[in-house]
Amino acid sequence: MRPRWSPGAAAAALATAALALSACGSSGDTGATGGPRSGGTLTFAVGSDAGCLDPQQVGSNDTIYSLRQVVDSLTDQDPATGTIVPWLAEKWEISADARTFTFHLRSGATFSDGTPVNAQAVKDTFDAATKLGPKAALAVGYLSGYAGTKVVDDSTAEVSFIQSNAQFLQASSTFSLGLVSSASANKAPDQRCTEGIVGSGPFMLDKYVPNQSITLSRRSGYRWGSSLWKKSGEAYLDKLVFTVIAEAGVRSGSLQSGQVDAIGAVGLADESALKAGGMRLQTRANPGVVFNLGLNNSRPLFKDAAVRRALQVAIDRQQIVETIFPTGSKPATSVLAHTTPSYSDLYATLAFDAAKAKSLLDAAGWVPGADGIRAKGGTRLSFAITWFANAATNQPTLELIQQQLKAVGVEVTLKQLQIAQITQVQQSGDFDALWGNLTRADPDILRTLYSTQLANPYRLAPSDLDRVLTDQAATTDATKRQELVKQAQDLIVSNAYVVPVVELTTELGVRRNVHDLTFEASSRIQLHDTWKS
Repeated sequence: MRPRWSPGAAAAALATAALALSACGSSGDTGATGGPRSGGTLTFAVGSDAGCLDPQQVGSNDTIYSLRQVVDSLTDQDPATGTIVPWLAEKWEISADARTFTFHLRSGATFSDGTPVNAQAVKDTFDAATKLGPKAALAVGYLSGYAGTKVVDDSTAEVSFIQSNAQFLQASSTFSLGLVSSASANKAPDQRCTEGIVGSGPFMLDKYVPNQSITLSRRSGYRWGSSLWKKSGEAYLDKLVFTVIAEAGVRSGSLQSGQVDAIGAVGLADESALKAGGMRLQTRANPGVVFNLGLNNSRPLFKDAAVRRALQVAIDRQQIVETIFPTGSKPATSVLAHTTPSYSDLYATLAFDAAKAKSLLDAAGWVPGADGIRAKGGTRLSFAITWFANAATNQPTLELIQQQLKAVGVEVTLKQLQIAQITQVQQSGDFDALWGNLTRADPDILRTLYSTQLANPYRLAPSDLDRVLTDQAATTDATKRQELVKQAQDLIVSNAYVVPVVELTTELGVRRNVHDLTFEASSRIQLHDTWKS
């Protein structure tokens, strides 16, 4: 049955914008008495700890929530329109061939160690990111083809690439390319993870207890915030405490009891109780690559395109959404979420069809055994899905996928690891399939994950997809880029390199005395304007 929503009609309107806050929650001042006030501590419960305090080396939302408050970016992106606006850079120029980006920095900004935010810091930050290699997959992807940064003068940095790189302006707004002090940039990668970095953000690191908490304190004298923020100058809150509570039900209970002020990754089962308890639910659909089974295409099993395509149509996405995910979530209809610029509706290729899945496997020589699991040449049709406990929906989703695939003769085992191990697993290639997603408000996220010229975590073989992904990042023609992005989605989905399942909708639970806790363009949180009554 076709999902009861139709993304195609909305795609054009969303081509340059991420989805605004949904109707079931807002970031406004509901219940506030009087205006904003300074002071207080916000305690935010997350489900996991990535084990690293370096924004260039972290990809998990639970840790990004805190590190986003520590680093500022050259630019910011309006979550309502997708427009790139000033932050640390007050203006910029882009060469006609999109190979050179010249940023003019605002005056007076400093890192929390007192050193100036200048062109040298831009150069040191970007130079260091490229040296991190696979440890900083997101940052390295954004800087692909980086030729270097020229310090024109203290307030002018000229960032150059060996080929056109039209996606870089949006990349300059991401947390992955948030600026760090020169001293931080020169630290060894492991040292940056364990000790943290020095940023210029409205908060700075106070204390880190692995797998327990990250504590930040307000930066005194801060006055160079994003042009999107309501408040000028310092943040309202004195402290931020991000505490790790792995179980979704325990997080919800902690919110209702007042032990914490806000929680991430609200579980569907907890929504009613939270609403009944007077909590506010804030939701926003994440742009970027949807939750998917990232198949290791170098494994013998997944070199068989028939097997990959059978997996795609054997999964009932609508059942998964309705059973497990927060209200308002949508089944995947492409490898990109529908809120991503240049999204293409590929529902017809991904539609649930168990009979078709069985037929594909039959034709490929996979024969059901006595226990219903198929085999071929003495090998069972079996694989493991590696997953990480950084979202409450992960385990129940995979258990349901396990049942759905068993119904067509595929045996699945589930292998749980800690989120801190994800980079190591991706680099080693020691997995059959990885469960995950990746958020970015730009379709170039496809190149980050699926180009064989970059990290290539899913071990795709070189193909025409590489050229398409490279070309879309380089072109300055918006219409041409949109067509190339469509081609890339078609190639990824039609070849079933991965199995898209469900779009991520970020849902937060927030107490009524917390105000202006907002989402930025990539559906992570921004806490400069947040205050408590």
